[in-house]
Amino acid sequence: MVRFSDSSSLPAPTAGVGPLLREWRTARRLSQLDLAFDAEVSARHLSCVESGKSQPSRDLVARLADALEMPLRERNSLLVAAGYAPVYHETPLTTPAMAPIQRAIECILKQQEPYPALVLNRHWDLLLANDALTRLFRFLLGRPPLHTNIVKQIFDPEDMRPLLANWEEIASDVMRHLHNEAAAAPSDAIARELLTTALAYPGVPAGWKTRELGAAPSPVLTAIFRKDDLDLRFFSTFTTFGTSRDVTIDELRIECMFPMDEGTRDFCRTLAA
Repeated sequence: MVRFSDSSSLPAPTAGVGPLLREWRTARRLSQLDLAFDAEVSARHLSCVESGKSQPSRDLVARLADALEMPLRERNSLLVAAGYAPVYHETPLTTPAMAPIQRAIECILKQQEPYPALVLNRHWDLLLANDALTRLFRFLLGRPPLHTNIVKQIFDPEDMRPLLANWEEIASDVMRHLHNEAAAAPSDAIARELLTTALAYPGVPAGWKTRELGAAPSPVLTAIFRKDDLDLRFFSTFTTFGTSRDVTIDELRIECMFPMDEGTRDFCRTLAA
């Protein structure tokens, strides 16, 4: 089991609750009337909150965050912008209080053997990986990847990118996610920076600079790793923790990679042996 450090941190809140609400409402493509209806508040009062003429109660902030489907980290930012203390803790994954979560994650990663599995945070940083992923990377690269961020691994020509036979298909799908994530969380500076970094790598099509990347991808995206004459094909599933009240847990994603054909399945079993 390989562990990686978590580089996430709480973003600085915007100057006031009004501008932040407008950013989120625009990102969700809601009118003031739509948001007011969903949050069970008058459109007039919501207008006053957005313009700074009225201060929202803590209860109203919670209802607005629910209506906007904000992640826990962004809910804290909205509370702070409105003048209230954050209510959701961010507990490091390595603390004793998170031991049950660690055991659950490690159980999933171990159960996935001999196929790769990894744990990501919301910014695609690799936090934890099982031995199968380490073996796969060692076979493909002969060394660990240059980056511990999955986006940078995929887009950097000096990293995993040359080994992805269907790089354009995978990269365009990742780019679509990056655009959506940056738009869905307008106060997340790290998400915008990651999008900018990916676009800056050589060979990235100019058309990927916009959110409109063409038709949506197929329901199951296959990652094809190619080394010499060998093709390894995987599809992935993602697991998240429901009803979390901790920022760290809320942002965790567990990716399990499954073989698409018998050749990939047999290779993974042979590599483990």
